Amino acid sequence: MSHPQSGFGVWHRPMVARLAGEEHRAATALELFFDLCFVTAVAQAAGAFEHELAEGHIADGVLGYAMVFFAIWWAWMNFTWFASAYDTDDVPYRLLTLVQITGALILAAGAADALEHDDFTVITWGYVVMRLAMVTQWLRAARSDPARRRSCLRYAAGILVVQIGWVARLALPEDWGMPLFALLVVAEIAVPVWAESPARTTWHPHHIAERYGLFTLIVLGETITAATAAVRNALDGETGPGDIATLVVGGVLTVFALWWLYFSQNAPQRLTGFRAAILWGYGHYAVFASAAAVGAGLAVNVAHRTGHGHLSDHAAAATFTVPVAVFITLVWLLHHRTEELRSRNDLIHPVAVLAVLAVTFAPGAVLATGILAAALVAATLVVSSRARGSMEGQAYPSTPPDDVR
Repeated sequence: MSHPQSGFGVWHRPMVARLAGEEHRAATALELFFDLCFVTAVAQAAGAFEHELAEGHIADGVLGYAMVFFAIWWAWMNFTWFASAYDTDDVPYRLLTLVQITGALILAAGAADALEHDDFTVITWGYVVMRLAMVTQWLRAARSDPARRRSCLRYAAGILVVQIGWVARLALPEDWGMPLFALLVVAEIAVPVWAESPARTTWHPHHIAERYGLFTLIVLGETITAATAAVRNALDGETGPGDIATLVVGGVLTVFALWWLYFSQNAPQRLTGFRAAILWGYGHYAVFASAAAVGAGLAVNVAHRTGHGHLSDHAAAATFTVPVAVFITLVWLLHHRTEELRSRNDLIHPVAVLAVLAVTFAPGAVLATGILAAALVAATLVVSSRARGSMEGQAYPSTPPDDVR
């Protein structure tokens, strides 16, 4: 069932499932607003991650960033898949979505304390606010959708129990923090698998692919913003434009190439079932996190070039090359079927990843990474062009059949 949006929203609608094959299913204005507010949390996490890396706290910075980004990604992902199936666009739905946005802003406010001081109090409460709003949404869906009531109730119960665990974690001894965090993460990602067992929710493949693409776009845009701010700070000091020109060129080339690689794929055709959707959706944790980390890495390299920070040349280069390699690897894996991974033509992606990692130990690593990423785009274009020509040649043989001659 289609639910066209009205200017002020409808007071109340039954939260019935939308059709998985609904035509013209696109992201709504509320979803776009949701993404833009969530990217505030991404920016705060990436900024704090950059600070930790620049100070030489590599291990703590990576671990803290992974933990904070999980909260951002998981809350965003759960709303996205729910909205794909149950977007009624009535007043309660809009208000609950705005509550989730408020939670995201609270989470953003606590990101720096979580990464820099290992204080997860604020970020936990922001996360819990977002998740409890989702419990209410699932209860609404359970009331209006008898065919999937058990699944909706499982979602609501599972999310609620895990949130109790997150709050309890704050009161437990510090030594329990990391093991309990890992346990709660496993519980969170297990909830959808358990909840979807009685009946599958009706998520829309094209809508999901568009939502993920839009968030990737916004995160890459935030990467450009972070890099621009770092360059501006460098130019405001004693650094001349020529000192960081190679970093700017390499950074821009890299981000453009990452955008090209991601959006050259046909994502909806990969979302053919629940298992594929789980792998594809969960795999984007590393896609989003690495995309945001690219901007942090570029800022670290700008600071390093201008004499700030406590990293060696190779360590500074790694803050940029490693997230680029992770992004390329995940996009390659998520957008290809198993039989395609065995194709000889597809060796260009792992070769490019190894080359990017190798230039970590070479001079001008950022520029070299940008050139390699651009070369990967060019190589994929050549391969796809040849494959298309081969398919057209098979469809239209140049030599007429015997009966025609």
